[in-house]
Amino acid sequence: MANKIQIGDKWYVAATSELGQEQPQVLKNDHTFAMFDRFGDAQVLAPGKEGLYHDDTRHLSHEELTIDGVRPLYLGSSVEEANSLLAIDLMNPDLPATGGRAALPKGTLHLFRGKLLWQGACYEHIRITHHGSEPTEVRLEFGFDADFVDLFEVRGMQRERRGELLPARVSAVGMTLSYRGLDARVRRTCIEFQPAPTQVDARRACFDLRLDPGSEHHLYCSIRCECDTEAPPPPKTYHTALRENNAVRQAWLGGHCQVHTSNPLMNLWLRRSVADLAMLATHLPTGAYPFAGVPWYSTTFGRDGIITALECLWADTSMAAGVLEFLAATQATESDPHSDAEPGKILHEARRSEMALTGEIPFGRYYGSVDATPLFVVLAAAYWRRTGDAALIRRIWPQIRRALDWIARSGDADGDGFVEYARRSEDGLVQQGWKDSQDSVFHADGQLAAAPIALCEVQGYVYEAKLGAAELASMLGETALADALNREAAQLRDRFQAAFWCEEISSYALALDGAKRQCRVGSSNAGHTLWSGIAAPAHAQRIVDELMGPRFFSGWGIRTVPTDAARYNPMSYHNGSIWPHDNALIAAGMARYGRTEAAMELLAGTFESSLRFDAHRLPELFCGFSRRPAAGPVLYPVACSPQAWAAAAVFGMLQACLGLEVLGGAGQIVLRSPRLPHFIDWIRIAQLGAPGPSVDVLLQRHERSVGVEVVRKDPKASVLVVA
Repeated sequence: MANKIQIGDKWYVAATSELGQEQPQVLKNDHTFAMFDRFGDAQVLAPGKEGLYHDDTRHLSHEELTIDGVRPLYLGSSVEEANSLLAIDLMNPDLPATGGRAALPKGTLHLFRGKLLWQGACYEHIRITHHGSEPTEVRLEFGFDADFVDLFEVRGMQRERRGELLPARVSAVGMTLSYRGLDARVRRTCIEFQPAPTQVDARRACFDLRLDPGSEHHLYCSIRCECDTEAPPPPKTYHTALRENNAVRQAWLGGHCQVHTSNPLMNLWLRRSVADLAMLATHLPTGAYPFAGVPWYSTTFGRDGIITALECLWADTSMAAGVLEFLAATQATESDPHSDAEPGKILHEARRSEMALTGEIPFGRYYGSVDATPLFVVLAAAYWRRTGDAALIRRIWPQIRRALDWIARSGDADGDGFVEYARRSEDGLVQQGWKDSQDSVFHADGQLAAAPIALCEVQGYVYEAKLGAAELASMLGETALADALNREAAQLRDRFQAAFWCEEISSYALALDGAKRQCRVGSSNAGHTLWSGIAAPAHAQRIVDELMGPRFFSGWGIRTVPTDAARYNPMSYHNGSIWPHDNALIAAGMARYGRTEAAMELLAGTFESSLRFDAHRLPELFCGFSRRPAAGPVLYPVACSPQAWAAAAVFGMLQACLGLEVLGGAGQIVLRSPRLPHFIDWIRIAQLGAPGPSVDVLLQRHERSVGVEVVRKDPKASVLVVA
């Protein structure tokens, strides 16, 4: 097993030749995602990641368009703001005379490529426009290949054996490439053209075109991902797929509140974040679920889905409902050491690829997460407060009770009152908090902590889960349980202060190791104790001061560990990098303890970093180097982009600065000491409170306060501003 991943924890991405490569163009729709280069091609060079993927299998590893045997010249490409369509503009290079055709100067032909994903297929439109003065003839050629590798192979794992590539089937309109996996499933890539090519074989399709001056020629290509255990995607035309895709995206976007500010650049960040969340939202039988990120985590992750839903819950409730329903349906019901499952535990990750189905990796359904279970309960309570949807809570109440049972029993196996973890699967994650790389939990001297490990932030999640579950139990009439949970939360808070506070670092210890020794390391994890409310008020103020000091705050955001930590490395995954979702939770915690000015500083740093990233898209993480004049933040080489909880971070930070709470059951909007950062003069929020009673509000920044104007109000809605 040790040779399967080249660096770090064996489940992490090997960064070998990624540095310096251009960022791919990314598309995603439900269980399918694609990464193309700027030409719209996929050219896999070891260890390349481009291609078309479905259910974590690469169905297309090579696609290249040439004109008379050479690559077109690049003009421009972009993914439109709604994230549905990749548009590429190309032109011909200088083409020498051939046969009866005169030489063709560069720029005579314009080639447009439009690509989109819809229902398990990639649809492409190619339009060739002739801007010359004489008729001409050219050959367009498309080359294809499919390696059907598992995503975990792309990530660096070596397999002792693979399945069998089957003979290609060729027809007049295209070809079908197939693979029989070790899981006995046959996966197919079906490529078809309209109109039919002039020539076609197992790996290429050629079109001999005669073009008159001023004429246009249109070609269409569909690439369908199929598996013999599933119904194939219905064949569609490019234009039908585009219309259906746009209609679904617009319906999703129109169902949520709309946020607009005085700052056009802030609006770009907001629109990009909304579009990324719409793209990552995958429609499951249980509802919309935000897949964690492209490319490595384009699937259901419990922790990521919960935190994403919490960050944007005030603006969108549908995602939280979908996350709760799915995680309730996939909750572990029995013990399985191979998948780190225990009764009541909430899913960490689910995969449907070949290696997951054969058991080569434990992630078919994997439960190696210590925090997803309490966070599931936290989300349930937050969703009920936001919506008043008692019906959903009643429906998943048995799963909430089982999650509480896991917290009390398996989660606290030694009975010391703290939830801890130690992996049981030899192939599973060593560290099972959100910082789940193998070197992320250590002592002050750099020595790795021994399991079982109790993380500081997890105790805060459990504290909040008990308080939230008490609210739900009271709502359901189970008053004895509510009283017991409130008592347990108070007892946990007291034990936590005694066991985790570390005077010498002015913060809570990162963790307790298996011998109950403090890991006396400052960390952003301690900021999550502010978010959950378990931090003592006096301790909270010192934690904020530490996190906003130069050891933690880079100018772009808060690092995961300070610069003087033994394992600090600004280029590491979890030991010195900056994570937008981490900063959003910390900002919410700062505002909770009255430090809204610090939350605004975090929002400002994150906003300014968004201006430096391509398409104003916050990546999963970036390097923790200190901010330098005229230089932007440094990209982490294999970060997912887009990433759901990074996209949702802007909504969590805005909520923190505005002191915003939506109490949907009561139809009440609460703003507690709202503040706006210096780069936003005003912010307008339409349909705030939807899908329940809603209002339109305009907030205007003054020197020391924010004015609140209710522009429109439903009869059953109310707005309360608390100074």
